[in-house]
Amino acid sequence: MNIIKMAAIVLIIAGVLGLVYSSFSYTKETHGTTVGPVELSIKDNQIVNVPVWAGVGAIAIGGMLLLFGSKRV
Repeated sequence: MNIIKMAAIVLIIAGVLGLVYSSFSYTKETHGTTVGPVELSIKDNQIVNVPVWAGVGAIAIGGMLLLFGSKRV
């Protein structure tokens, strides 16, 4: 399996996951300040929304790479 087919499959899987799980969240921890032995930190929950057009576009580009990527001119 060559690199183009692997990239196409990864794009298709990423596009499907983007459509199924339209958003994901992660926790970002920042260190605010340190005062003596006390350290203050802030945990911020971030939510990232994946647009529908990005998922569909990834599937379309992956499909095109899978169909036309291995043909030589």
